[in-house]
Amino acid sequence: MESRKLAALLSSLISELILLLLLLFPSSAPLSLNSNSSNSTNSNSNANLFPLIHHFLSIQKIAASLGFLSISRKRKRTHLPEPEAGPIDDEENPELGPRLGGGRVQLVLTRTPDSFKNCFRMTSSTFEWLSGLLEPLLECRDPVGSPLNLSAELRLGLGLYRLATGSDYPEISNRFGVSESVAKFCTKQLCRVLCTDFRFWVTFPTPNELESVSTAFQTLTGLPNCCGVLECTRFKVVKKNDEIEEHSIAAQIVVDSSCRILSIVAGYRGNKADYKVLKSSTLCKDIEEGRLLNSPPVNVNGVAVNQYLVGNRGYPLLPWLMVPYVEALPGSCEENFNKVHSLMRVSGLKASASLKNWGVLSRPVEEEFKIAVAYIGACSMLHNALLMREDYTALGDGLGDCYQSTDYYSGLEENLIGSKASDIRNALATRANELHD
Repeated sequence: MESRKLAALLSSLISELILLLLLLFPSSAPLSLNSNSSNSTNSNSNANLFPLIHHFLSIQKIAASLGFLSISRKRKRTHLPEPEAGPIDDEENPELGPRLGGGRVQLVLTRTPDSFKNCFRMTSSTFEWLSGLLEPLLECRDPVGSPLNLSAELRLGLGLYRLATGSDYPEISNRFGVSESVAKFCTKQLCRVLCTDFRFWVTFPTPNELESVSTAFQTLTGLPNCCGVLECTRFKVVKKNDEIEEHSIAAQIVVDSSCRILSIVAGYRGNKADYKVLKSSTLCKDIEEGRLLNSPPVNVNGVAVNQYLVGNRGYPLLPWLMVPYVEALPGSCEENFNKVHSLMRVSGLKASASLKNWGVLSRPVEEEFKIAVAYIGACSMLHNALLMREDYTALGDGLGDCYQSTDYYSGLEENLIGSKASDIRNALATRANELHD
C-alpha cells in the first residue's frame, strides 16, 4: 500500500481507538493531563487511561510524520520534462505554463539552470526538494467550495515566482495560465506555510549551538564569544488610496558568520530608529532577563567577556552588544577594533542585501502592511533553507545599501554606557590590537 495512504489509515484507526476508550471509561470531569488534588476520585479512575491515550496520540503523530517524510523521499521527477528543442522564451514556447497530467494541472518548466534561477532563485533540485517537503501543507485548506485542481509543484511555483521576481498578479496569471485570484491564493498559502509550519528554520541557537557560532567568528577575527551580528534593515511599502503613500517596514535580524539568520523580528514602522526597534523587541527582553546569551563569560586580558552581539553605531554600547568606537585615532587599539568589528558585520550586511535581492522585496511592495511582513518572513525562511541546502543562488555577493546606518545613537553615549560594557570593549580592542601586531 502507498505510504501516504497507510499513514492515513493508521492515523484513522488510532483516532477510533481513542474514541472507544473514552466511551468505555466515561468521566463527569473533562480530561486533563495535569493532576488535580481536588478531583482525586476522577483522576484516580482515569489514572491508567491518560498514559494510554497519550501513548496512542504519540503513535498517531509519528504515523503522520512517517507519511509526510515518505512523500519527501520518494517523489518522482517525471512531472518536470526535459527541455525541448528550439527557443523557450518567445510567445509560442513559453518558459512557464500549466498542463493536465493525472487529472491535475501540472507545472511545465524547462529544465535549464538559468530558468530555475531566474524564476525561483534556486536550483531545480532545491525546488523539487521543497515541493516534496511542502506538498501536504500546500494542498490543504483550499477555498471553501472551490478546491484547486493544481499540483504541489504548480502551487509552489506560483508563490515562489511572486517572491523571486516581484511580478504582479496579472503577469503571473498570464505566464502560468491561472486566474489572478488563484495566483494570489497560492502566494498567500506559501507564505503562511513557511511562516508558521517552518518557522523553526529561523531559530536562535541553543547554548551548545552558540559555541560553534562563536568559534566561527573567533576563527574569522580572533575575538572570542561573539554570537551574532545585529542588523536592522528596511523595506518599502506602497499604500494606494486616493493618493499613493510610501511607508517602510523595519526588520531586525541576527546573523551568524555564514549569513544564516538566527532571529528575525519584522513589522515595526520604518521610521523607528534601530535602537528603539531593539529595545521593543523580545530579543532584547530575553537577553536582559538572562534567557539568551547566558553562558559563562571568557577571560580576555583579565576582563570577563560575556557572550555578545555586534551592531552598528545606531545601537548603544551594552555588555552584550559591541558597537564601534567613535572617532578612533589612526593606528590605535580602537581603530583596530573597528576594523575587526566591520569584518564581523559583513555576514549581517550580506544577509540583509540577500533579502532585498528577492524580487518582491527589491522594490516597494504594493500590498497591505501585514502581507508585506509575511513576504519578509517567507523570504527569511527560504534564505536559511537555501543555505541549509548549500544552494547559494539567492545569496547576494555585494552589501547593497546596507553598510552604513542612517541613524546614530544619542550623543550622550559616554554618559549612558556602563563601565562593564566599556571594560569589555576595551579588552576586546586590546586583543584586536595584539592580533594586528
